[in-house]
Amino acid sequence: MSDRKDVIIIGAGPVGLTLANLLGQFGVSTVVFEAGNELIDYPRAVGIDDEALRTMQTIGLVDKVLPHTVPDQKIRIVNGDRKILAEINPTTREFGWPRRNGFIQPLVDKALLEGLARYPHVEVRFGCRVEAFESDSDGVTATVSTPTGEERVTAGYVVGCDGGRSLTRQHLGLKFDGETRSTRGLVIDVANDPIGTPHAVFGGDPSRGYATLSLPHGIRRWEFTLFEGETEEVAEDDEFVFSLLAPHVPDPARLNIIRRRVYAHHARVAEKFRVGRFLLAGDAAHVMPVVAGQGWNSGIRDALNLGWKLAAVVQGKASDRLLDSYEDERREHVKAMVALSLNMANLVTDHNKLRTAVRDMAAAVVDRLPRARARLNSQGYKPMPKYDHGIVVPSKLPTWKSLPDREDAPRTVGTLFPQPTVRNEDGKSVLLDDATGQGWRVVVWNNDPTAFVSEAAAEKLARLGGVLVHAVPATQLPWAKDAAAPGVRVVGDESGVLKSWFDERPFSAIIVRPDHVVAAECLAQELSDVLEKVFSVATVTFESQNA
Repeated sequence: MSDRKDVIIIGAGPVGLTLANLLGQFGVSTVVFEAGNELIDYPRAVGIDDEALRTMQTIGLVDKVLPHTVPDQKIRIVNGDRKILAEINPTTREFGWPRRNGFIQPLVDKALLEGLARYPHVEVRFGCRVEAFESDSDGVTATVSTPTGEERVTAGYVVGCDGGRSLTRQHLGLKFDGETRSTRGLVIDVANDPIGTPHAVFGGDPSRGYATLSLPHGIRRWEFTLFEGETEEVAEDDEFVFSLLAPHVPDPARLNIIRRRVYAHHARVAEKFRVGRFLLAGDAAHVMPVVAGQGWNSGIRDALNLGWKLAAVVQGKASDRLLDSYEDERREHVKAMVALSLNMANLVTDHNKLRTAVRDMAAAVVDRLPRARARLNSQGYKPMPKYDHGIVVPSKLPTWKSLPDREDAPRTVGTLFPQPTVRNEDGKSVLLDDATGQGWRVVVWNNDPTAFVSEAAAEKLARLGGVLVHAVPATQLPWAKDAAAPGVRVVGDESGVLKSWFDERPFSAIIVRPDHVVAAECLAQELSDVLEKVFSVATVTFESQNA
């Protein structure tokens, strides 16, 4: 039996399922092959960030995900004497959602799987292992072992989302450079949380590092550093496990332990994320220590970056070269996240008493410096996506006398556009992405965009599924809505966030990609020319019969 799809995804983990939902939205025929017979049903990742929640919003599933989260989860880092060294408690909403959230991964994965029922052109097949590939100019044919026998499925592209031991990556012969740390960890998940407090604690105890986190639905997690000689068998040794938990709860023997597992700390990045018609995403492309909680979230960033690009290529709206930008844009940010995860792992798992004493003294100094303390508290150390290469058009500071000289103005291109609450055309308070739509957006402050966009550029934007957005102070919303040209979406800035954002920059027009990254910024009068430059770097074309 042979079948034809646009995209084959290997692996029904969170990255593969998120990518499948994105492709489903774009109408791309997709099949997901999963070697297991069902979703993994035990908790793994425990933190979902604001960027990932925005992605859940993008695919229309955030309301299914939120019931399984702990919003604004505070982290307290303590030393061996339980003295607080640092507190991480970001409470801002730059992208519309809490920046730190505990969550139950299996329930979120289940929501992602169920979300695919919306798309008849997307199929998930469990118990199906991809055994081999054959590539030619027409696509990739996968030989798949299924419960009913061997099948062959052909697609234009294959995305390996099949984890750290990725068979896709091995098939491509790609190196997975990095390290596996000698120290390992023991995870213990408990139902009927015996502690009950909502925050997380990271214990930098030189005698044995640990972490404990409150999770939704009465689940609590502990993670303990293991020493050399403590093998995987200790996970099943009640006496050993209870000895670890004894300093944390009154009676370890009364705990309802639902999971015990030993894991290793890996920090590795694949040498390439793309080889011809093959792409890698999530753990297949990069793995990192769990301490910073960014492995799961980094994979979701991969899916969001890749989804719109794959859809544009297979539908003939952009050339195959667009896919090269996936690795160009994601690699450096992934490497920064791996470095952050390693640094945090070193912070809380160091067993050297001299180094931990120095660490404690350094933390005391930071605590006395308001700006440094505020930066740590707000999670300012977390590297944000910033693309200097790829589908971006660099901006130049304007020299016009009507604009003050602002050499210190924030650079926007390649960063995520904020998502404040705005009023839509019906006067309802909604998040910006819900008011504008989730595709390409051209946002112009206090001006009708049609006055500055040529008919040809507007037509290209529309064929890409993009929209023109007129942003005004909320006081002007009724007038602007009545005066709007056909097809222009008007949003009212009720909080003043958009006005302040444009106030800080010498630009009044922003071109935003489907993954919420600013592709270009300019003055209103320059908009049509800059929009054409964006189309050029994105290799936009409508030559295919699918256009």
